[in-house]
Amino acid sequence: MPNHDLPNPVQVRDMLGRPLRDLRISLTDHCNFRCVYCMPKAMFGTRYRFVDHAGLLTFPEIERLVRLFAGLGVGKLRLTGGEPLLRPRIEDLIASLAAIPGIEDIAVTTNGSLLTAAKARALKGAGLARITISLDSLRGETYEAMNDVGFPVAKVLAAIGHAAEAGLQVKLNMVVRRGLNDDDILPMAEHFRHTPHVLRFIEYMDVGNMNGWQPQDVVPSAEIIARIGERWPLEPLEPSRYGEVASRYVYADGAGEIGFVSSVSQPFCRTCTRARLSPEGTLYTCLFGTSGKDLRALMRDGAGDDEIIAALGAAWGSREDRYSEIRSLLRARGGGQKVEMFHIGG
Repeated sequence: MPNHDLPNPVQVRDMLGRPLRDLRISLTDHCNFRCVYCMPKAMFGTRYRFVDHAGLLTFPEIERLVRLFAGLGVGKLRLTGGEPLLRPRIEDLIASLAAIPGIEDIAVTTNGSLLTAAKARALKGAGLARITISLDSLRGETYEAMNDVGFPVAKVLAAIGHAAEAGLQVKLNMVVRRGLNDDDILPMAEHFRHTPHVLRFIEYMDVGNMNGWQPQDVVPSAEIIARIGERWPLEPLEPSRYGEVASRYVYADGAGEIGFVSSVSQPFCRTCTRARLSPEGTLYTCLFGTSGKDLRALMRDGAGDDEIIAALGAAWGSREDRYSEIRSLLRARGGGQKVEMFHIGG
């Protein structure tokens, strides 16, 4: 629960006036899937060098950074990857982060492959409130083609059940790519109607450098909304908070909530409040960033809290990122090598 007796944190804002409120922490760049829109197997095979154990931020280092971020206004955390459940004893980290004054909400994004009933209970007991599970199709053949390791969809559906039974709030993320899984839009919507789970459709994005993104592969959210609305009428909801990523709707017949993340067709850069921390401790201020600030080096070289806080404030204060708004211009210029999504989370 938030501690309302705490003094107000120092509120830092970037060059566009956006506050720092959310921190996404990638616990590892390792993943047991090779999803075609994130880590295509041809590029991330057995020879690819991931961050080794010694290079990862330790749990105490993550806890220290989160305490400092909380002092700058961060109240929401999301633990990502790679696949975050590959980090042993992630529940211990969650418990320590949940105890930090000012941290009001912790969520995890996972592919669900390692989410057993026991793990779900441990996460909930540690203080996890919400979990987001990636699910790109209900059809076994399509799902296995998209994760590209043959992982069966039935096990992910079981993981969703484990999370719900443990008392976690569940959201489902479906990345939609035209010609690959856009035929699954209506079946996915139908499957999760009349459940407490919120399904979110995500436009296929040009994250990283290696997923072969082309504009014609994007299914705009407006098209998805139209497809679903023709079958089951939808009504828009107001955003629940400043900087909310998904546009929220409810089914007119009362069958629940649904969401749409439209980074390509309807950029939301102007209200982006999210910073990202890579597994080895580099701070990025955009999902499409090309460079970041090495916080691990600061800590391991003995920097004090004040020095690190100054570095965080300077990094956010000089932030001008709005990649999605000027995507066409930046792509035409060629730009630099973007950080890969699996390295800093989605």
